[in-house]
Amino acid sequence: MQAENKYIRFDWAVKRMLRDKANFAVLEGLITVLLGEKIVIDELLESEGNQESSDAKFNRVDIKAKNSKGEIIIVEVQLTRQLYYLQRMLYGVSKAITEHIHIGNKYDQVKKVYSINILYFDLGKGSDYLYHGKTIFTGVHTGDHLEVNTKEANEIKMTVPEDVFPEYYIIRVNEFNEVATTPIEEWLDYLKNNRIKDDTSTPGLQEAREKLLYMTMNDTDRRAYDAHMDDIMVQNDVLDTAKMEGRAEGIAEGRAEGRAEGRAEGIAQGRAEGRAEGIAEGRAEGIAEGRAEGIAEGRAEERTKAEAEKLDIAKQLIASGMSAEKVAAITKQPLDVILNLSV
Repeated sequence: MQAENKYIRFDWAVKRMLRDKANFAVLEGLITVLLGEKIVIDELLESEGNQESSDAKFNRVDIKAKNSKGEIIIVEVQLTRQLYYLQRMLYGVSKAITEHIHIGNKYDQVKKVYSINILYFDLGKGSDYLYHGKTIFTGVHTGDHLEVNTKEANEIKMTVPEDVFPEYYIIRVNEFNEVATTPIEEWLDYLKNNRIKDDTSTPGLQEAREKLLYMTMNDTDRRAYDAHMDDIMVQNDVLDTAKMEGRAEGIAEGRAEGRAEGRAEGIAQGRAEGRAEGIAEGRAEGIAEGRAEGIAEGRAEERTKAEAEKLDIAKQLIASGMSAEKVAAITKQPLDVILNLSV
């Protein structure tokens, strides 16, 4: 990609640039594409986001806005994993509702809230990159949808709960692997890959092409942005390394225990435990030796061989530094026999 077409990451733009009223059109475009209706942001409301400390580098970035209909829109960008993110979404919406109704106000002052969550981590199981949730009251026996009476401008009207209760959007950025052909796909392509088509007509991305160019940043902002990108790379590398080390440690321990138990206890247990623990070597040796030697040479000879192999495995485990008690438990040998092997 050419330098003049290098665009600023969205999480940085939300934190540093899109809070400027002159740049509202970018955010309005994303929300318009998600909600399927033209959205105009009137103002940004007080928010706990936009933290500048180094400890908050990878925390969410908040924007809380009010649109032209008085509805509240929360946009959160989360870069790193959080186990209780759904609860956090619910808390954020509840807080937004209570913060914007004053004591003594009637309930008609409660405003609808849209919660838009842009996530750069694995939230859980699900094959889509975009999820939408809203509240619908369905008859348990009839299956119909409830409508309630609401007073508007001295007139009684029918309202459905989804027009009042919050709506939630979860954008799983890392799950997007499509060729961008629709407006939402173009937005996902920008969110994940920082790419914007030269001829885009997607709301918000037209403005982003002009306002979020890397080369238009001043020197101070560019240095800060580059440092932010380096921090993200380091953070991702730390997470990947931790995953690799955890996987390697699990395989090594599983292989040692799987070989001992698989070879000592025969084909069935060796296959079951080897498959459960993902131990190819333990399963292969357990099956091959258990089936070939156990069936061919007879149950008596197999027991003798199994005992000898248990002692062989025990020696290997002792040599690897495992305690005599644990070796005895794994190989099912008397502790005094294991202790004699370690002398």
